[in-house]
Amino acid sequence: MSQTEILEKLKEKRTKCIVYTRVMGYHRPVESFNVGKTGEHRERVQFVEKCPCR
Repeated sequence: MSQTEILEKLKEKRTKCIVYTRVMGYHRPVESFNVGKTGEHRERVQFVEKCPCR
């Protein structure tokens, strides 16, 4: 079974994923951003912090 067939078969079980980001000290859903803030969010560089115990 291909990935497309699996997704179509399980379509009714899927739910929308809401992405939150921290803005000015509080969390906001990305989908509520205006055009300028959406562009700024896309340009952000994401990083993974190294474990300090190693």
